[in-house]
Amino acid sequence: MRDFSGGLSRAGQMCRRPLTLVAASLLPVLLLVGDLLTPPLIRFGPMMVAAPALAAIFCTPAGVLQVTAVTLPCVVAASAENGQIGTENFPVQLITIGLISAAAVAASAVRMRRERELAKSRRVAEVTQRVLLHPLPRQVGPFEVASLYQAADEEAAIGGDLYAVAHHGERTQVLLGDVQGKGLASLEMVSCVLNSFRQSARRGSPLPDVVRELGAAFHEEVQDLCAAADSGPGTGSQYVEESFVTAVVLELPEDGPVRLANLGHPPPLLLQDGTVTALEPTVPVPPLGLEELNDAGVIVDRADFPPGSTLLLYTDGVTEARDASGTFYPLAERLRRWAGLPPEQLVDAVQRDLRQYAGSRLTDDVAMVAVRRAPTAVPAAGVHPGELTEARRRAA
Repeated sequence: MRDFSGGLSRAGQMCRRPLTLVAASLLPVLLLVGDLLTPPLIRFGPMMVAAPALAAIFCTPAGVLQVTAVTLPCVVAASAENGQIGTENFPVQLITIGLISAAAVAASAVRMRRERELAKSRRVAEVTQRVLLHPLPRQVGPFEVASLYQAADEEAAIGGDLYAVAHHGERTQVLLGDVQGKGLASLEMVSCVLNSFRQSARRGSPLPDVVRELGAAFHEEVQDLCAAADSGPGTGSQYVEESFVTAVVLELPEDGPVRLANLGHPPPLLLQDGTVTALEPTVPVPPLGLEELNDAGVIVDRADFPPGSTLLLYTDGVTEARDASGTFYPLAERLRRWAGLPPEQLVDAVQRDLRQYAGSRLTDDVAMVAVRRAPTAVPAAGVHPGELTEARRRAA
């Protein structure tokens, strides 16, 4: 992230864009020239007060003073040309310009202070994001990995989407989730889920245990937040109690089928030989935080993951993005053209296309993780026909 505050506070800097300062300084000069070249009935002098006011939008206080220093002589020259210097209105005109210029200097100072505060907040948010969402390695065992995160709340630079990858022994586990809500309010939930996943991975917990531990950690976090909300000013416990996290957790052996647990999340997409297949769960399972609605327990499905194929995990910020007509982004359809790309190029291609498709209507957080099994990997072991993709596959 660019350091805006450092640039704005640099000694001697009068404007973020030097050309803007020059243009603001030239405005009263051009108006003076127009005043000199037009008949006396047409007077441009009163318009010169706009120069300091406009400078306050773009320039530092020093820049505003420079524009004022150019404006005052131009006002005097225009008044002399129009025979106004000896009139009673001339001092009023000078006082008006002085007051407007003082207000412009003050407004510029306030604007710059807020810009510095915003830059500092963005730096803190970016550091927080890096601490919570560790950069994923490009290679994990026989798998190529790429990730992408884009927060809807650009002022905060972080939202409620999360992802992580862990490797233990001959297994690689991947988590991608979406916390209810977005922005800084979701940070504690994001931290809770990620920490639980990483601790489970260090212990070498199998996939069903990882899911159970995620649910237990999430409930403990909700209880702690509810207690804090009830003891503080106001009441935010109802919002906390109703919080939930959709997630999909994968377990990838070095060879063989992928195991996945889907907790109310959009299904991963399998890209293979130019085709795109959605790995739907056999039994719909509610998100973390809503386990009381689930009578089936932890459901783990399996699906083929051949060498050279790619799995794309994503949040609903991708598929719920809309174009100008209100049509949802057709992710599976668009992916066919990029099915053969490496993971990093794949997520970059989707992001560029999504931005072009939705434009400023991209209002939800976006997260993606692409995992590709190396083409040289050992061919996948056979799976019992009744076990092969217990997850219902829906061709895109």
